[in-house]
Amino acid sequence: MTAQTARLGVDIGGTFTDVVLETAGESYSTKVLTTYSAPENAIVDGMQQVCAKAGITPNQITQIIHGTTLATNALIERRGAKTALITTKGFRDVIEMRTESRFEQYDLNLNLPEPLLPRQMRFTVDERVDAYGLALVPLDMAMVDQVIDQIATAGFESVAIGLLHSYLNPAHEQAIRDALLARLPDVAVSISSEVSPQMREYERFNTVVANAYIKPLMASYLGRLEARLQAEGVTCRIFLMHSGGGIISIKNAADFPVRLVESGPAGGAVFAAHIAARYGLDKVLSFDMGGTTAKICLIQNQTPKTSRVFEVARTYRFKKGSGMPISIPVIDMVEIGAGGGSLAHVDTMRQIRVGPESAGSEPGPACYGRGGARPAVTDADLVLGKLDPDNFAGGSIALDAGQSADALDNHIGKTLEMDSTAAAFGVAEVVDENMANAARVHAVENGEDLSDYTMIAFGGAAPLHAGRLCEKLGVDRLLVPPGAGVGSAIGFLRAPFSFEANRSVYMRLSDFDAARIKTLLGELQAEATGFVRTCDADSPILSEFKVYMRYTGQGWEIPVALTQEQALHPDAATYEARFIEDYTRLFGRPVAGMDIEITVWSVNATTPLAPVDRIDETNGAQAATGQGLRALFDPVRGQFQEARIIDRKDMQAGDQTDGPAAITEAETTIIVPASRRAVCQPDGCIDVVKKG
Repeated sequence: MTAQTARLGVDIGGTFTDVVLETAGESYSTKVLTTYSAPENAIVDGMQQVCAKAGITPNQITQIIHGTTLATNALIERRGAKTALITTKGFRDVIEMRTESRFEQYDLNLNLPEPLLPRQMRFTVDERVDAYGLALVPLDMAMVDQVIDQIATAGFESVAIGLLHSYLNPAHEQAIRDALLARLPDVAVSISSEVSPQMREYERFNTVVANAYIKPLMASYLGRLEARLQAEGVTCRIFLMHSGGGIISIKNAADFPVRLVESGPAGGAVFAAHIAARYGLDKVLSFDMGGTTAKICLIQNQTPKTSRVFEVARTYRFKKGSGMPISIPVIDMVEIGAGGGSLAHVDTMRQIRVGPESAGSEPGPACYGRGGARPAVTDADLVLGKLDPDNFAGGSIALDAGQSADALDNHIGKTLEMDSTAAAFGVAEVVDENMANAARVHAVENGEDLSDYTMIAFGGAAPLHAGRLCEKLGVDRLLVPPGAGVGSAIGFLRAPFSFEANRSVYMRLSDFDAARIKTLLGELQAEATGFVRTCDADSPILSEFKVYMRYTGQGWEIPVALTQEQALHPDAATYEARFIEDYTRLFGRPVAGMDIEITVWSVNATTPLAPVDRIDETNGAQAATGQGLRALFDPVRGQFQEARIIDRKDMQAGDQTDGPAAITEAETTIIVPASRRAVCQPDGCIDVVKKG
């Protein structure tokens, strides 16, 4: 066993920290409760556990890849640094005015989310750049000096600089940054022309504010993590998973922490894409359910769907528009507050509601016995027989079914006049329907029919709920891969080094400028490649080109992928044909007689993915060996049934079992509904298919 093969993947979630070590062709994993006050403690604990299992020491680890929800949680919980915004005179209130749209138009009492920074923390300077990048009003450096005086007096830790149209001409932002750092060298500074050089000032300003808000927090954490791991004997480089599904250096992560906002879920999507490639699946619904949230992502042609804008911290029933828009490259997914720790309650209309509030790991669900009194999804799962109280998280956490039943009685049952089993059934059905509805909406928004899809489920709680979710969605096939309980951490180890550079430059096809396009895309390619080279000096680097196009006058654009030949030898007819092809696929028909325009140009530099061998699938040959029976609640029949218990590690290729059944392992349990049959595939995936 050599250190040359030792790679560690670490995913800090809202409830558990997942750690996976791959060495000498073997994989070792563990789940430990997240330590909120010092997240690095959970990482070290998990690292020591997997190293002991593998028989190596931490100094033999050659690479660590890390993803975390710390950035997301800091934004949601509003516990970032004391941050100021410097913007163009007259645009102080952009992040508060938003887009002036109402995400719930019939709610007369609608309250818009508060901006990340209140008005007294937003400052303006006299300057103006127009929509072509020309300076109409020069930057007033005397006013800049006055603002810096105010920032120094108030003791701000971080400053965001977002000026109008700076994505076309960053000179004024750069001048303000230089003046700030000359006076206040210890203050963290973020400028929008580097963080998010894209049009639409609300999204861009909000993104640079978010980056500045979490920059000191993440820099402190990453510094502590490096020091703590070095104290444990770790000498290898540490890399971070970013929201676009690739890996960046720890320095780049510290400079652009906003790119870490969806790092954990992105790892899960990469994991699902790897499984999809192994099975040759072109239409996959990735379902990741952990302790705090559930994430749903469409994967087509073994590639997760991506976007350049997403929302954090939606405040109003998960409605689009009610959150904080972040304009960065990201894997496109829908995320809802539906995890094992999501808390249930009865609202004023006597309806059961689940989430988004979570019990997390401190105190955790009632069954943890750590002081939690309110019922969580995990409590409902325990009462319904989905979980073994003596073997949860590999036996490291003993669950108390009595406390779960009491919590369900006190907070659900007494109000609705039902027993704890009926209350648990209600909670489970509500959370499953919430997830199913989120999947339906996401599919419709992308013009997809989920009945053609295969679900791949992972995360500690997903295999408990995926079978029921498939029944609700009409999905006939479910794959639960080995290591499903720590799927995102495994995904980190499958991800390439990558970085996406983008820039807004408006151009109509009627004014197509091939020379300008070639120069622009060449600059973006060099920028993205430079970031990747800070992580990997030797591997070949591929470039993926994308432009965002729309008909003139439309409010939003669609992404159009280009080959390197199409990108670097641009031709207006080719760009038009590619746009019409994608537009017709999405909306049914093109629009005749309208000019087409390009708003954003993007180049993603990435190291090649490792080749994936196809699986020689089996349909099942023999019955799996059972470990006994236990009572498992059947939501279709509304009653308990005897279900087979099977230890996953005892299943061999071709072993099969009909539902109802519970296939157990250290990190999760796969619930096989009565309508399904489970087959163990040669790579260890449990293939759950509809009977008959």
